[in-house]
Amino acid sequence: MLVFTRPDEWQKLRRAYFNTPASIGFVPTMGALHSGHSALIRRAAEENELCVVSIFVNPTQFDRSDDLLAYPRALSADLAAAEAAGCDLVFAPSIEGMYGSRPERSAADYGHLTETLEAAKRPGHFDGVVTIVRKLFKTVNPDKAYFGEKDFQQLAVVRELVKREKLPVRIMPCALVRDADGLALSSRNVRLSPADRQNALALWHTLREMKSRKQHLDPRKLEKWAQRHLEQQPGVELEYVALVNENSFEPAQKWDEPVRALVAAKVGAVRLIDNEPLTD
Repeated sequence: MLVFTRPDEWQKLRRAYFNTPASIGFVPTMGALHSGHSALIRRAAEENELCVVSIFVNPTQFDRSDDLLAYPRALSADLAAAEAAGCDLVFAPSIEGMYGSRPERSAADYGHLTETLEAAKRPGHFDGVVTIVRKLFKTVNPDKAYFGEKDFQQLAVVRELVKREKLPVRIMPCALVRDADGLALSSRNVRLSPADRQNALALWHTLREMKSRKQHLDPRKLEKWAQRHLEQQPGVELEYVALVNENSFEPAQKWDEPVRALVAAKVGAVRLIDNEPLTD
């Protein structure tokens, strides 16, 4: 596995070490790789001749400096995990390499996708996501890019970016990966105490319960039930629970549309998100 740190190194590496043209599968990450990331990398490696992984903690998608500083960084472990999963090249740039002397983000206005839920709770977050994904796509020029459904709203925003700007890349959604106890895998989970981790399971348990209750309630009533239920869970500080149309992110009204439940909450000092499709 090769590692490059400057955008201009990529084409030189392709010419020197790999036959071209070759199909490129790309997995953008912020490091702190876990089993969910490994699943993305394995799939990208299996479906393409070259698998490229980026490891870059993007400052422009953080709305709080303390959250950026607390984000886990473990490059040596990340490189080992990427190689074990089948990665061919890792792109690990510096902030200056991606942004120059001053990191800036451009505004993204995609309607409900960039106005509600995560966008409302984290102002500027998706501006930063769109900015860095655009830069990464321009550098790597992948045929396919792999994103986990764990960050479902982010996935929807990236799809919209590709659609609006007619970028020549296929977005490949990959199913959310859970730990044995049902907790959605996240780089932030390492910051949960044992007690907080147990409390955090309320998010997954509630999502499962929503699936069983949907036959008796319409989406709006089910959303209200879930909100009341989560507000009563110990150690959980609910930010939102919402049932939305998967494509538009407008509030879901009926079960004959693609409905997904999304939830965000603080458990201890850690902010967690989770989601689950409620219709086939």
